[in-house]
Amino acid sequence: MGLKVALTYNLKRKTDNTGLPDDFYSEFDSKETIKAIADGLRAGGKEVFLVEADKGLLNWFQNNKADIVFNIAEGLNGESRESQVPAILDFLGIPYTGSGILALSVSLNKTLTKKLFGQAGIPTPKYRLITDPSEVSDEGLMYPLITKPNSEGSGKGITMASVVRNRAELIREVEKTARVYQQQILVEEFIDGKELTVGILGNYPPTAMPVLEIDFSNCKASGEFFYTWKVKEFEKEVEESRGLSPNWHCPARLSRAEEKLVKETALKAFHTIGCVDLSRVDIMLGKDGVPYVLEVNPLPGLDPIDSNFPYIAKCAGLNYGDLMNRIVEVALERHNKSKSLALQERSSR
Repeated sequence: MGLKVALTYNLKRKTDNTGLPDDFYSEFDSKETIKAIADGLRAGGKEVFLVEADKGLLNWFQNNKADIVFNIAEGLNGESRESQVPAILDFLGIPYTGSGILALSVSLNKTLTKKLFGQAGIPTPKYRLITDPSEVSDEGLMYPLITKPNSEGSGKGITMASVVRNRAELIREVEKTARVYQQQILVEEFIDGKELTVGILGNYPPTAMPVLEIDFSNCKASGEFFYTWKVKEFEKEVEESRGLSPNWHCPARLSRAEEKLVKETALKAFHTIGCVDLSRVDIMLGKDGVPYVLEVNPLPGLDPIDSNFPYIAKCAGLNYGDLMNRIVEVALERHNKSKSLALQERSSR
């Protein structure tokens, strides 16, 4: 019998009529993605169990054995929801793929992440955190600006209207976003340049795979010119005539010097947040040549059709099934090394 792998996930559902925003479930994974991951792991000789990360999760692991968990669960509630499954697994002493509690908690808080970037000397757009929508400040910032929910992923809460060009528009968007998402709002300078993302895989050392460039030049019909939630959600599901399908260039159209700088910056961001195994780092290469890090995603999307990370891996020579098994391998290598170091430390006491 092969390695026993539990695949933990949150299932994507359609929004209903309860007043939830259209993008409420966008971080969660589809049945097709879950099946693709499971099929890839099984093709690699592993025994796979599907475990939905709901209130029955703890009970499942108390009554079933898994050698390792392949975790793609985004969590259900709270500001640190992405760390919920790792917290349970750490408590039970079960190995899992991907980053731990701290990295997942920090990365979901955009402002805290940017503070760490600042301390590490990593370029990131200038910003302000709006804690009270009735007191909006743009002091020290240059328009255009972009508004974002401070603790969301997958482009949630980001639309074309999020890019604002004056104070009146800023106040309108802050009030609207705060009302819908019930959280603090990040306001940052909108960087004009090349939108890039860097997939990182492994630990000793982690490897920056080919840089992916997202080119919006053929999206004029929709007016979309950067990665909004709408583009992320529908780019591979609609006709190109609707203007929601940007071109992907991998490797990105960069000079060798630019590519080197972008990869070095992405790896520095990866280490600064404390990521392990895999991650995706989103960067805007400004017209000034500066690679501004927008955010780090320790739980990158793994949809075999429309997610950036598997596409980048494919460009690096890893097919989808090989990528899923490689993620398990690097996680096991890390856990085994940590266990070995812990044993050495105990024996030396």
